[in-house]
Amino acid sequence: MPPGDAIARIFQQAHALHRAGRLAPAEAGYRQVLALDPRHADSLNFLGVVAAQGGRHAEAVERIGQAIGLRPKVADYHDNLGLALMALGRLDEAGNCHRKALRLDPNHANAHNHFGNVLTKRGRTGEAERSYRAALRIDPDHVEAHNNLGVALTDLEQPEAAEPHFRAALRLDPAYTDAYANLGSALRNLGRVAEAEAALRAGLDLAPDSVVLRYNLAGLLLLTGRFEAGWRCYEERRRLATAPPLPAVPQWRGEPIGDRVLLLQAEQGAGDTLFACRYLRHFSPGTRLLLEVPQALSRLLQGQDGPARLLDRGEPLPHVDLHCPLMSLPLAFGTSRDSIPGNVPYLAADAPSVAAWRRRLAPLPGLRVGLVWAGAPGHAEDRRRSMSPALLGPLGAVEGVSFVSLQKGRDGAPPIPLTDWTAELRDFADTAALITALDLVIGVDTAVIHLAGALAKPVWLLNRFDPHWLWLQDRGDSPWYPTLRQFRQDQPGDWASVISAVALALALQRDRLTMAAIQANGIVLRKT
Repeated sequence: MPPGDAIARIFQQAHALHRAGRLAPAEAGYRQVLALDPRHADSLNFLGVVAAQGGRHAEAVERIGQAIGLRPKVADYHDNLGLALMALGRLDEAGNCHRKALRLDPNHANAHNHFGNVLTKRGRTGEAERSYRAALRIDPDHVEAHNNLGVALTDLEQPEAAEPHFRAALRLDPAYTDAYANLGSALRNLGRVAEAEAALRAGLDLAPDSVVLRYNLAGLLLLTGRFEAGWRCYEERRRLATAPPLPAVPQWRGEPIGDRVLLLQAEQGAGDTLFACRYLRHFSPGTRLLLEVPQALSRLLQGQDGPARLLDRGEPLPHVDLHCPLMSLPLAFGTSRDSIPGNVPYLAADAPSVAAWRRRLAPLPGLRVGLVWAGAPGHAEDRRRSMSPALLGPLGAVEGVSFVSLQKGRDGAPPIPLTDWTAELRDFADTAALITALDLVIGVDTAVIHLAGALAKPVWLLNRFDPHWLWLQDRGDSPWYPTLRQFRQDQPGDWASVISAVALALALQRDRLTMAAIQANGIVLRKT
């Protein structure tokens, strides 16, 4: 057999093994080809692809780069190099590779799809949507492009438009578990909770160990009050790629602690940490607890109920015997819907600081209301939970109310008279003192709402259509925070109706407090 024919046969066999998912023998075949012909560009390219599939992305970049050096005008090579670079976090270079592939072949559906993924990583979701649509114009049956377009539309608050793309991906590939997870998310965002659960469970039938599917199911179970199963599934968050590392000691799951040292770790945002701190006073006096929290919470939590000794996150850890992430405490304590520890307050502000704030607030007339309209911009659900401050304008028409900003870290302000002392709020201890001195707090789902609830301050939550599981389904109150009232969107993104309802409720609240003050001062109103 001529040498060229032998090389072609070995390459074809290797490529068939590769397509069948048998990476090790495929890699051996590509290497055999290169031993006979070191300039065989397709073998270099696919050897790089195999390396990338095995997580060896730096090697993939080297191999595919060698292929491009030999044949610089092959669009597939540039597209594959972009994938390896993106896996290494080199997004600018990855984007340039996909652009080069598209210059060489404008009808390269994979390159359009992969370029969309780079744009998504960059937060340029609108541009990513256009890339995914370009891929689908070229290949209407491109499974990944359907799924990715659905994700982009969900992120752009268009879950209704996203749904058919997830269903198309599943029609084309019924075993595509990511599409089941994403379909579940879109349906949940649309308030179709039972259908969302059905989608997640269908995915779990195919992949019962899927971390993402089980984690997403946890949110639905907790939202609908099925706590026993929900807390168990919620532990899957510890297996997500974004989960922080844990110490190499056993996790405490509610058993007697004895004289062992238990480390409790804040693992999520400040709101979740404040929520979970309600459990600290449920430990027996004398329990050897260490509580690790972000520094912004440290001063507030010093001296609160419970036996915990505080550590700032990042401090060297002393010896510990057990650990428990704070958001695993509901599971460890066996929290059911009937045993929610909703007694408030379980946090308290510094009394002299509260008195100082009350003196500063005294000149403000009427009802003194704290406002927060946005959360941290990096939060995964910030687009849905935060609002533009311009939407708060109707609150300014309510007479007899003085508004005080509690908003930190975001530009812009509502078009209403607003007293702003937030530059003086160094941490949550300062914020807690100001909140305690106010009459009412109104805001979107942020740590400020949890703090107000933990302080037993009257608090009104401006909630999105598809609420976080903690707020439960179809409720206007919260068993976690008895002083909290919910105002929820009637439709996804409909903040206008929420603000209208709040403005009306605010006027009624002002009138009730005015009447209470009149009666307290012994003034009698008579009809004439």
